[in-house]
Amino acid sequence: MAMAGELIPTTTTYPFINIELYVDEFLHSLDVRDSSKETYRKGLINLMRWLNLQSIFQPSREDIISYKKYLLNDKRLSPLTVTAYLTGIRKFFEWTEHKRIYPNIAQDVKSPKRSKGFRRDPLTINQIKRVLDCINRDVLEGKRDYALLNLMLRTGLRTIEVVRTNVGDISQAGGEAVLRIHGKGKDTKDDFVLLTEETLKPLYDYLQALKEEKFNVSDDAPLFVSLSDRNRGQRLTTRSVRRIVKERLRGTGIDSPRLSAHSLRHTFATLALANGAPVIQVKEALRHKSIETTTIYAHAIDRITNGAERYIRF
Repeated sequence: MAMAGELIPTTTTYPFINIELYVDEFLHSLDVRDSSKETYRKGLINLMRWLNLQSIFQPSREDIISYKKYLLNDKRLSPLTVTAYLTGIRKFFEWTEHKRIYPNIAQDVKSPKRSKGFRRDPLTINQIKRVLDCINRDVLEGKRDYALLNLMLRTGLRTIEVVRTNVGDISQAGGEAVLRIHGKGKDTKDDFVLLTEETLKPLYDYLQALKEEKFNVSDDAPLFVSLSDRNRGQRLTTRSVRRIVKERLRGTGIDSPRLSAHSLRHTFATLALANGAPVIQVKEALRHKSIETTTIYAHAIDRITNGAERYIRF
């Protein structure tokens, strides 16, 4: 292995590298959010395992490309996830080259192209009514699940944003009820969504039921909690939220790989735009960084509503 101060080989005959030895030092050198560091760590660990299985201890650019194909084709990870992994890998080998540990073999490895559409479908009005109407709101679990699904459908919250909310995040702004949220990629709760009466009442019904069952409903308590004996009162995880939504969909015969918890966010955007909400307002509600992401929904609605196929006459 090249020592500090020595030139790194410029041929394809590379030194051996044990990625695991350098991961912690590399991550410590980064000035990024902890969530990004964990994503980079996961990508590097997966790369290390794949290289070991292939008996590759002197990886080259071609090996990184093969790993990318493995993630996409064999692991069937989304282009978004693969892009996140590759970002960490590119930064890692940029760092190893700077430290004269290993050449930067990933600097020109491209991220996969993302589809212009979405991998999840929105629910129809009939599907929304079927799912919500089938929830038994006479029991605590039903009150929680109804409040949860209804909130996501009416505000477009991401699962991680739902999980991070506390009871005290229900507050007031400009004389209106709002829910303060810890948005994706944010360090603080500096975003909010509006709570209409149709959204707020099920939340209050659920919180009242929690209080009657002696759950903690103080301001710093999690808004949505587990009701199981094993994790009673603990904050729901993103996995739990996805499971709850999927089970409620399946409970009414709605079972499609393109319908999931994230479909509720798509449903909010689709209904808001279809009912006349300005694109810029939907962008603000969804907290998209770019309005181009929001306009994908508008284009999909226009494509369906005004499709050229409707103009064909026989």
